[in-house]
Amino acid sequence: MMQISRVVIYMVERCAEFGVTVTPPHRQVVAAAVVSVGGVQAEAVLEPLYELGAELGSLLTRRAIAALGTAPADIQSYGKAALLGTNVALECGAALLHPRLGKAVRACLPAANTIMPSVTKRGAPGACVDIPLHGVADMWSFDHFDTVSLSVADAPAPDEIVIAVALADRGRPMARVRPG
Repeated sequence: MMQISRVVIYMVERCAEFGVTVTPPHRQVVAAAVVSVGGVQAEAVLEPLYELGAELGSLLTRRAIAALGTAPADIQSYGKAALLGTNVALECGAALLHPRLGKAVRACLPAANTIMPSVTKRGAPGACVDIPLHGVADMWSFDHFDTVSLSVADAPAPDEIVIAVALADRGRPMARVRPG
């Protein structure tokens, strides 16, 4: 039986970058759900995970926007991640992230029309997952290529998955890389 055991919100607000004040601050937020999947086997039917992915996409996006205290239209970049416990097949993370979660996130963000970058990996409790970000409206906007890291001290347990949606309200601080 799949069950959300907790939701974790993590915010990074960069006020300075190498001694230069960042105004307004660059903010990234990660909303993550720790889901107990009860030792899902490699051959498990994936359809229930598709539906849960859609539910989590909406829930986590709404929570992340609320944490930023901004309008959905102000979100400029996004990404998603699945961090799986040691007893969960990688395909279960893909089933949560890909068929429906991204569509649910985009439905919450009026400017979003690009695919969401993602990462899936397996790890022990406290493992770090680096979530890639890019622009919600232009996936080739160099200023929005970024990463935010998440670590949940007690998750994922062997039969858990941490599913995360990351949002940012602007591109990297002091971004100046241009296409060559």
